[in-house]
Amino acid sequence: MNRRKGYEGVAVAVPVTVPYVRHSTRSAHWFIGQALEALVKVSGLAKEQIDGLTVSSFSLAPDTAVGVTQHLGLSPRWLDHIPTGGASGVMALRRAARAVQAGDADVVACVAADTNHVDSFRQTLGSFSNFARDASYPYGSGGPNSIFAFITSNYMREFGATREDFGRIAVDQRTNALKNPNAMFKKPLTLDEYIAARPIADPIHLFDCVMPCAGAEAFLVMSETRARELGLAHVLVRGAIERHNAFADDPVMVRGGWLVDRAELYAQAGVQPKDIDFVQTYDDYPVIVMLQFEDLGFCGKGEGPSFVRENRMTHDGSFPNNTSGGQLSAGQAGAAGGFLGMTEAIRQLTDAAGERAVPDAQLGLVAGFGMVTYDRCLCTGAVILGRALTPALSRKRERETHDSLSTVPGGEGRGEGAGRSA
Repeated sequence: MNRRKGYEGVAVAVPVTVPYVRHSTRSAHWFIGQALEALVKVSGLAKEQIDGLTVSSFSLAPDTAVGVTQHLGLSPRWLDHIPTGGASGVMALRRAARAVQAGDADVVACVAADTNHVDSFRQTLGSFSNFARDASYPYGSGGPNSIFAFITSNYMREFGATREDFGRIAVDQRTNALKNPNAMFKKPLTLDEYIAARPIADPIHLFDCVMPCAGAEAFLVMSETRARELGLAHVLVRGAIERHNAFADDPVMVRGGWLVDRAELYAQAGVQPKDIDFVQTYDDYPVIVMLQFEDLGFCGKGEGPSFVRENRMTHDGSFPNNTSGGQLSAGQAGAAGGFLGMTEAIRQLTDAAGERAVPDAQLGLVAGFGMVTYDRCLCTGAVILGRALTPALSRKRERETHDSLSTVPGGEGRGEGAGRSA
């Protein structure tokens, strides 16, 4: 199998959040339009200069990205509609990055949005997957809660996880959310409150579940050169992977597609898991966060429970995770939930995260996970983003590297031998 080409020279900029609301009578088109308007205003670009577009949405149907171009007066030369739910942020970035590298687009707007009126969640579930619906509805099962209760209870039996372990994830994310003005939840959450919450589908209780809401997330992808010309704060794509329908023969889901490709992800970026300063996991349920900790190499399979006992996952903790609060505390605006980690990572690496900033963060990992059928999710992906060096900081890093190499025994300056010795 050929190795993927790297993502050198690709920048990501202008993280946009259209504020979440619990319910809305506005359409997905309106939220997409608000996101696009914000991208244009913040970037200083004319709408006509955005010549690429990706769209992710459930409630946009029966329209697709094609209809959005007419509705919003766009004429892109590159277009994609990405139906991978919680994995759509990573996959939108990957496709947009390749379009920029190939010269098929100069500036790509990646947008995800959904509305949430009183009955929209039920309607989405009913049309989400025909074959999954036909397999599960006759048994009285419908929606993700029962599926993830099945996955969670199996994980607890196999690896000894407890509800307290999952609660640590939810509680620390709530702490992060309290410093995010866009988060839906504004009150602290204690571990006792998590444990005492009403059951939904054993062993899942209320605070294991996301709150459906309406809103949008978006960002721009372009070349690093273009971002510098525009004077935009930006991050660089260091590596990215995706995988679909991995480990299909596992009777119950205990691992995801990240495990297949993670070595290549870190090789692209030239780093190891220990070098990552924060992670933005996809958190539709705490058990899936724990799977990502394992399958992305931060701990071994089955070691997730001990890992969360040993680490604080707040923005100022030993292992910052979902520094926006994640979907468990910020809310899940449909497909925009798959973009939430991406916009938060951009903010963290461009000094725009405010009080929830991870100190001295240089590298962030964003993971995606989406499209649940009747027993598991099918789409996984991950991207490593790095802080873009300013010219002054770049020169400082060069001097530090020079000084470091100069101290290598037997090495002289930055010579070839000294580099290998280091």
